[in-house]
Amino acid sequence: MSKTNETDKDCNLGKIFICGAGPGDPKLLTIRAIELINESDVILYDRLIGKDIIELFPERAEKVYVGRNIGDPTTHQNKTNELMLEYAKKGKQVLRLKGGDPFIFGRGGEEAEFLRLNNIRFEIIPGITSGIGAAIYSGIPLTHRKYSSSVAFVTGHEDPEKKTPIVKWERLFDAVDTVVIYMGTEKLETIIDNIRKGNINEKTKVAIIENGTLSGQRIIKGEISDIVQKSRDENSKPPSIIIIGETVTLSDIIRWYPQSDPAP
Repeated sequence: MSKTNETDKDCNLGKIFICGAGPGDPKLLTIRAIELINESDVILYDRLIGKDIIELFPERAEKVYVGRNIGDPTTHQNKTNELMLEYAKKGKQVLRLKGGDPFIFGRGGEEAEFLRLNNIRFEIIPGITSGIGAAIYSGIPLTHRKYSSSVAFVTGHEDPEKKTPIVKWERLFDAVDTVVIYMGTEKLETIIDNIRKGNINEKTKVAIIENGTLSGQRIIKGEISDIVQKSRDENSKPPSIIIIGETVTLSDIIRWYPQSDPAP
């Protein structure tokens, strides 16, 4: 009897869909993401959800911006969690829409943990992560039989509450051929300085890709030795993806997507 009552109680609660919106180009939304945009009562969306995707939101849906900028208090996430809980208790179907993929530097795992602890039903829908989207739209294969058999995805902005940073920049290229860095533009000089402490050739190629997959995409290319200065000269700004590795050179050959390059 108690099991039936618990099931009935759960049925009165809403459901949360934690969904990746992809790297920016609305054409890269999954079919499931489009379905949920059209079906959900409430859409909680992040800072990296662009206007082209926001324009797809139906008028009847309640739209709540829950974006968090780098440097904002970590308590911001608590407010987002409480909103999900509040709407679920009202029986709403909630789309928690995130840029890229929810499990790649998207806090999707933390939100799923919170929902499970509060006995809220949820579903998780993957999206194309921005590191892959920006690389492909720049003609940079992250793996290639001749150049790269391994790739690592790394955050350039770790949780400030960590007592000791986890990323060992100086050791990365002892283990992998290609490194994709998220949220690293503002700390580029520190990141490159730390990478140079390890085993890496100063001529290793680097690309900074701004606004990946969007009409304003721009790529700044250089080498470990000069990419910091080139970034300054071109006034590189987030949101950006940084790719380090020899496959960056293939962009000159197989780049297919129109973009704005800095002057030579």
